[in-house]
Amino acid sequence: MLSTVVKGNRSIVRAATSRCFSTGPAVFDLSGSFQTHNLETAPNETTECTKDELWNMFELMYTMRRMEITCDNEYKARNIRGFCHLYDGQEAVATGILQALDEKDSYITSYRCHCIALARGGSVKQVVAELFGFEEGMTKGKGGSMHFYNKKNNFYGGQGIVGAQVPVGAGLAFANKYNTPPGERMPVAIGCYGDGAANQGQIWEAANMASLWKLPMIFCIENNQYGMGTSIDRHSSHSDYYKMGNHIPGVRIDGMNVLAVREGMRFVKDHCASGQGPMYVEMMTYRYHGHSMSDPGTTYRNREEIAFTRSTRDPLEFVKKCLVDAEFATPDELKEAEKRIRKDVQQQVMEAKESAKPSMDSLFEDIFAKDLVSRSGSEFPPHIRMPDYAKSFWIDGKPE
Repeated sequence: MLSTVVKGNRSIVRAATSRCFSTGPAVFDLSGSFQTHNLETAPNETTECTKDELWNMFELMYTMRRMEITCDNEYKARNIRGFCHLYDGQEAVATGILQALDEKDSYITSYRCHCIALARGGSVKQVVAELFGFEEGMTKGKGGSMHFYNKKNNFYGGQGIVGAQVPVGAGLAFANKYNTPPGERMPVAIGCYGDGAANQGQIWEAANMASLWKLPMIFCIENNQYGMGTSIDRHSSHSDYYKMGNHIPGVRIDGMNVLAVREGMRFVKDHCASGQGPMYVEMMTYRYHGHSMSDPGTTYRNREEIAFTRSTRDPLEFVKKCLVDAEFATPDELKEAEKRIRKDVQQQVMEAKESAKPSMDSLFEDIFAKDLVSRSGSEFPPHIRMPDYAKSFWIDGKPE
């Protein structure tokens, strides 16, 4: 576990009340959190964080944890059917990424997508209702566990096919570059996938095009150590995934440390948005559940390994320690916050259960376009270069 420190003239003072307050942001040490490949610079090894920022990260991560534990229970009660891939243990990855990116940046991920949907504009009620297959779900009960989507917040969903989201992410990066006037910083696109998908051919092809065209694309491997039921040592001959882009730069980040993820992704976004091309990112993380709810997760790893990780590297315990060490919170305040969040999650789950199933008629909606007229009109941005038809191979429907 990486320790936190307070440095410089940012001294912490204790208020006269029982609550702890800081005179300003605390500085946290991130030494050892990063490894780089084919880069002359690296992410900062310290980061500033205010009390509000750290509290917000803790509350989001704890909400994710409680939501996924609740989904586990609802699945076992047979209220959730089909596939269900839980994210507990990996909360620092999604939270840190979203702290570094903004809603103009495009986000696409794998089937382990409940928590990203929550953080990108969703609510516990919407997520759980979707898992129940009810119409108040994020995709109106039609997507289920692997297919959340929120175009308004540029979240392009979970993808049910292993690795298939990565070429789509490269397409989002292409769109971001295409729609940005020359010389301006581009929104980035991030495509998250697991270590089990890292050797797929479609990822190599997408990386090749992203490098050729210098797309603002982040290839993000959430290395939770196991591809389905197989350890990385057994399924990959090259497990330094951040080096897999060959000449494409890469960075490995401690994915159990939300502050390291945030600082590392700020560095990565700056690189990609400035026109320097794509980057590979490897998040070193760990999943507490099995690959999915049908996988007990203990046949290819032992319970002692899971318990050891929980006791020494848990991302939530890290954030709680940061809050206490910086005197942003007391242990009692954290317990009260946990109690409040557990109650709120349970209330939203109860509300989700009161939703209705989609009507039969609605099942046939959203399949075909209602019309072929562009919603934004036919005007092209001024920087878009249209084809010169006089130089085209085809003139008036015939070869020149």
